[in-house]
Amino acid sequence: MLVNVLKSKIHRVTVTEANLDYIGSITIDEEMMEAANIIENEQVDIYNITNGERFHTYAIKGERGSGVIGLNGAAAHKAMPGSLIIIASYAMMDFEEAKKWTPTVIFPENNKLR
Repeated sequence: MLVNVLKSKIHRVTVTEANLDYIGSITIDEEMMEAANIIENEQVDIYNITNGERFHTYAIKGERGSGVIGLNGAAAHKAMPGSLIIIASYAMMDFEEAKKWTPTVIFPENNKLR
């Protein structure tokens, strides 16, 4: 049996930009993506702490060390700059493997790694 488990999480970052005129996705500071073990084009779930919205999109790399968290295309309607969000990704794995699994979770401060 396979189960879907949390793989990666970026906890409580602030949206820095919302770009309606873009093809879609969320732009994430490359440094944060690496620290959270999220790769470019990976599906991510966005949980908006500010307004309760929840949605799926995919990650693209933003400028390393910039702190950028940018919602693009239709996703830009789901959170405004200044909104607090959680970014999560999941992985399918064998039930026994999942029991031993530890996700990668990071807690940036002011959109910067400590």
